[in-house]
Amino acid sequence: MSADLPGFTFLAAGKVRDLYLPDGHDDLLLLVADDRISAFDQVLTRPIPGRAALLTALTRWWFAQLTEVPNHLVETDVAVPEEVADRAMLVRRLSMHPVECVVRGYVTGSGYAEYRRVGSISGVSLPDGLQDGDRLPAPIFTPAFKAAVGAHDENIPFETVVDLVGVTTAEGLRETSLAIFDRAAAIAEAKGVILADTKFEFGDDADGRLVLADEVLTPDSSRYWDAEAYAAGRRGVSWDKQIVRDWLTAHWDGTGTPPDLPDGIVERTAHRYRELVDLLTG
Repeated sequence: MSADLPGFTFLAAGKVRDLYLPDGHDDLLLLVADDRISAFDQVLTRPIPGRAALLTALTRWWFAQLTEVPNHLVETDVAVPEEVADRAMLVRRLSMHPVECVVRGYVTGSGYAEYRRVGSISGVSLPDGLQDGDRLPAPIFTPAFKAAVGAHDENIPFETVVDLVGVTTAEGLRETSLAIFDRAAAIAEAKGVILADTKFEFGDDADGRLVLADEVLTPDSSRYWDAEAYAAGRRGVSWDKQIVRDWLTAHWDGTGTPPDLPDGIVERTAHRYRELVDLLTG
């Protein structure tokens, strides 16, 4: 539920964050994260305590590591309300591209399911015989069309991205996404963490420059695995919301309203999120 923030007008609610317009600043937005969590494109009823502040802090940390990539954070004299300061970002308003820029360094999840069906992901052909959790020869760009709240994102080939945004922008999205992934994966690896895959969102600023936006490299938008466990043959030991996905897969057939998460799953997810933030930023 959106909060009443003095000096800001509520604009819209996304899956896990709310958007506000600062009074008198049409070129800015206030993104306020919430503890609610989504999985399989559904917003779940049980929140993850502390999730919003943790993911906001991690996004800010990643922006600070990726200074070579323009991002949407701004520093102005607009005061962010104290009650949401730890889970809010004041950002430039962008013309967002309708593409989830997914990069995969390993094959797993929905990508592995697609690979098993057709031997490729988003039109990118892959070697035969890959198993769930295998590292790919090189990271691949596997975009998806960003669906409305409640609908499923759709994996699309690069040619469809060109149709959506034009060839120059499409190539920029692919090249920038792969470059960020390589940089982030190296940073994570030095901390004993595997960045298996992630998704980015971009928009254009008023000058037509491609800008990294939204949450970045969080455990909601990425798969993070324990590198030591992976090397020992235990794949998928994760610091992300795979705990939630696995529980839902075992207890829900994907139709209707998802069931409430039990206390144990909520607590384990919150604990793993805190561990990841400490590992990466500490």
